[in-house]
Amino acid sequence: MANTSTRTLRLLSLLQTHRYWPGEELADRLGVSVRTLRRDIDRLRELGYPVEAQRGVDGGYQLAAGAALPPLVIDDEEAVALAVGLQAAADSPVEGVAEASVRVLAKVVHVMPGRLRRRVEALRAVTVPVDWGTAPASRVDPDALTAVALACRDDERLRFSYTTASARRTERHVEPHRLVCLDRRWYLVAYDLDRGDWRTFRLDRLTAAEATGARFAPRTLPAADAAEFVRAGLSAMPRPNRVEALVEAPAEHVRALVGRWGDVEAVDATRCRLRMTADSLDWPAMALGSLGAEFRIVHPPELRALIAEWSTRFGRAAEAGAEA
Repeated sequence: MANTSTRTLRLLSLLQTHRYWPGEELADRLGVSVRTLRRDIDRLRELGYPVEAQRGVDGGYQLAAGAALPPLVIDDEEAVALAVGLQAAADSPVEGVAEASVRVLAKVVHVMPGRLRRRVEALRAVTVPVDWGTAPASRVDPDALTAVALACRDDERLRFSYTTASARRTERHVEPHRLVCLDRRWYLVAYDLDRGDWRTFRLDRLTAAEATGARFAPRTLPAADAAEFVRAGLSAMPRPNRVEALVEAPAEHVRALVGRWGDVEAVDATRCRLRMTADSLDWPAMALGSLGAEFRIVHPPELRALIAEWSTRFGRAAEAGAEA
């Protein structure tokens, strides 16, 4: 017979995978008497697991929803599936999902045996991600992502190699603060010890992340939160294309479609002025075309030329489709 602790974990695992267990069947699975099963159930309740009992000849047990999520017991296969799924979810465009996935992934990897980590790595190596036509996200090494997440969680200083926007490779020693996922790209907000100031680092440019083991007292970030700090840094970066257009649609309609990517100013009840900045003119062209309204480009002239080129190309495509 297994010892009490092992049996309790086995009981918990069975309850978490079955809606309802008849008492005798559950006792048989554990190799114990019904009386011993009742004591084990009471032990789980003392630990905070809401186990419901149904008495009588057909009596049994089931794990109910509680006020808080209790610890889960998972087997090797489930642990590997969980880690692989969390790595995929780290690229999620859904607000909040990516950050939460990385936090859970860091916890799972931290306690995962080496043999299971190797299986996760093997699955990751042979899995090809599919891009469904959205803007490609920068690829981040999952090992670096989890290493940085753990360092943030534990307030542990971190060293890594970093390639700047000008392709210059540098070595950094930082006190990590938070990870931020913004527009399908990961950023680390950290205090750079060598430069004596706060910095934002893109994780797709970060390699060889290694925690030093040295703990630190968290500093006060000079911003409302880490996401705001990253956004402020990105908005301060020079963008070569500034776009302005008059749109024949109410400001509320345009604002709902372009969101924070554009500055919308009402001209009157039926028209508005849209201003945008972008690295490429393709995005403003697509945004204007998706508004479902007439518009006039104030500047730059290069955007007018681009839309004229697209219009000609689309016209040819429409004519070719009609002939076919």
